[in-house]
Amino acid sequence: MSDTGKQGPDLTAHHVGITVCDLDRAVEFYREILGLEELDRFTVSGSAFASAVGVEGATGTFTHLDADGVRVELIEYEPEGEATATEAVNQPGATHLGLSVVDVEGFYESLPEAVETLSEPQTTESGSTILFVRDPEGNLVELIET
Repeated sequence: MSDTGKQGPDLTAHHVGITVCDLDRAVEFYREILGLEELDRFTVSGSAFASAVGVEGATGTFTHLDADGVRVELIEYEPEGEATATEAVNQPGATHLGLSVVDVEGFYESLPEAVETLSEPQTTESGSTILFVRDPEGNLVELIET
């Protein structure tokens, strides 16, 4: 038992990982559109890595970005697997990255036309104003007004 009285390992969040096909294009979106700072870029390969990720001969090129203290990890793998992105947030297995923004409407209006959104900003019954955008790989990013 840990010092907190909970059973199990002492866990803390390390990162949120998103697999992409084109790392440079994805990094540009997360830096230029979302304003995240690039912290590090590196490559990992070898038998231990391939075994850990369950992909024979795998190499991963990683970029870590800072989202106000949350590390966002973008990964481009070789060999590349088949795309499994889901179209709707209610599909089992669907994922998204949630980021706080002071003014969702202002953020929405500043988006380049090429950035896909699910809708215009919406204020939910809970009072939160949200906007979902897709990165260049089709991954969902939720912007929520704080």
